[in-house]
Amino acid sequence: MKDNRTIQITEDGSHTIAIPEMNVAYHSKHGAIQESMHVFIKSGLIYFIDKNKLLFNQTIKIFEVGFGTGLNALLSLHEAIQLNKKIYYQTIEPYPLSIEEIKQLNYPCLINKDLEKNFLAMYKCAWNKAVALHPLFSFQKNKAGLLEFETEEKFHIIYFDAFDPNAQPELWTETVFKKMFALLETNGILVTYCSKGIVRRAMQAAGFSIEKVKGPKGKREIVRAKKN
Repeated sequence: MKDNRTIQITEDGSHTIAIPEMNVAYHSKHGAIQESMHVFIKSGLIYFIDKNKLLFNQTIKIFEVGFGTGLNALLSLHEAIQLNKKIYYQTIEPYPLSIEEIKQLNYPCLINKDLEKNFLAMYKCAWNKAVALHPLFSFQKNKAGLLEFETEEKFHIIYFDAFDPNAQPELWTETVFKKMFALLETNGILVTYCSKGIVRRAMQAAGFSIEKVKGPKGKREIVRAKKN
C-alpha cells in the first residue's frame, strides 16, 4: 500500500491520494475538503457540539480511523480555533504518508495558511505520544491498524474513515463496530461516509442507533451512529 500512491486534484481544487492498484482514493473525486467538512466536521464535530453545548464544557475527544492525508485532523484543529473549543485527537494509521508527500498537499493553503506548520507537525511528531500542536488541540497518532489497536481512552466522536468495504471488508464488520461502540462515551457518535446496508446492519448489531444524513456532493447519504 505504500507503493504507487499518486496525488490527484479533486473538483473543489483540494488534493487527494489515490492507490490505482487498489482502485481507491482517500477522498471523493467531487472534492476532498467539501467531503470531509460535510461528513466529519458538520455532521460529526459541529453536530455534537450543538447537541451538547448547554452541558458540555470539557475537552472533546475524537478518535479517527484512518489518518491518511491528515485532512480531517487539520479541519478539526481549524474548528477548535474557530470555536475556541479544546480537542484531544487520537488517530491510527498503519501506512503513513511520507513527509515529502505531505508537503505536496494543498490543504493549509485552502483552509488556513497559518496552520501549515501545525499540519507538518502532525507528521513530524513522535508516534504513540500525545503532543500539544496548539493550546486548544492535543494530538496523538498511532502507527497501528484498527484490528490490533487497543486503548483505555474513551471518546465522544469517532471519525470512521477507513477505505470502503470493497477494499477493506474486514474493517466494516459487527466485531469492529462493537469495538468502536466500546470506545465511545455514552451519547457519543460515530460518523462515516459509507451508508451501505451491510454496514448499517453491522452497526445496529453492535448496539448503535443509526441515522441517515444527507450526503455531500456526489453521495446521496451518509451515516451517523449513536451510542445511547
